[in-house]
Amino acid sequence: MSAAAGTIQLSVIIPVGDRFSDPAKLYADYRIGLEALGVAYECIFVLDGQRPLVTPQLRELASQNPEITLVGLSRSFGEAGALMVGFQHARGNVILTLPAYFQIEGSEIPTLVYGLESADLVVGHRWPRAGGWMERARRSLFHRLVAAITGVKFSDLGCGARAMRRQVLEEISLYGDQHRFLPLLADRQGFRVAEVRVRQSAGDRFTGSYRARDYAHRGLDIVTVFFLVRFTKKPLRFFGMAGVTTFAIGAGLTLWMIGERVFLMRPLAGRPLFLLSSLFVVLGLQLIALGLLGELIIFTHAREQKDYQVAEIVHFPAAAAPQIGSETARHA
Repeated sequence: MSAAAGTIQLSVIIPVGDRFSDPAKLYADYRIGLEALGVAYECIFVLDGQRPLVTPQLRELASQNPEITLVGLSRSFGEAGALMVGFQHARGNVILTLPAYFQIEGSEIPTLVYGLESADLVVGHRWPRAGGWMERARRSLFHRLVAAITGVKFSDLGCGARAMRRQVLEEISLYGDQHRFLPLLADRQGFRVAEVRVRQSAGDRFTGSYRARDYAHRGLDIVTVFFLVRFTKKPLRFFGMAGVTTFAIGAGLTLWMIGERVFLMRPLAGRPLFLLSSLFVVLGLQLIALGLLGELIIFTHAREQKDYQVAEIVHFPAAAAPQIGSETARHA
């Protein structure tokens, strides 16, 4: 059921970046799963910057399908930014994000949407997953590292097929390359997150290679999410522990060398270790002060932030109290 058939219930957001497939073939495949849902939907293609190779095809596709909206950005802001722009134009209570290239079978879309019956966000896990041993090893290492740092296990954070309730993107703002870690951020916020297996598309084949800079960026993204998930409202726990440890090492070395100076008459001058221990003491105090400053900032703005979700409110009405002047009140 297209957008013209009734009130929009499902909004599909497709960010178009450097990698994309033929829009007509891709949308025809997605449409199989969308029509199977039997709900009114809209499809929003977001062009992340100037994309002259695909823009004419998308314009033609939009002219033939009234449920399609095309949004073009003035320059590239990244996939996370494109998703947030698409959400600003979305009208449905259910948001479905799909990649602009073949990644999952279009017929698997209902599996994602129906998963919202028991979750707030459902992310696809391509299975069985094609690829060589090198790709599998890299993927396994990435997810093991994320699980070790955040404490949350996922199998396919690179899958761009996700279904979520509107409230998820209303309370989580994405930027940079955080779209990959949306399930982690949603879990931290208290949303129910689930991962379901979906069939990988036969056209999902990446034949290029990753540069060393790409691996460095992913490593920095993991560090960013580590702080967002673990220490957003508890900065002193991280900086404080690092500061206390550094200060303790520096103070211990300093006391040891002072003891040698007092009891063994060993001079302090010309000993690089004494300078290093003093540096550790100063660095430890600075880290502790940085954590305290972070706590002050969080305390100041804590009233404006909410990092929880209410799952259920149960209220049993009390029995009606006797009215003044009633027969029950007179005999009381």
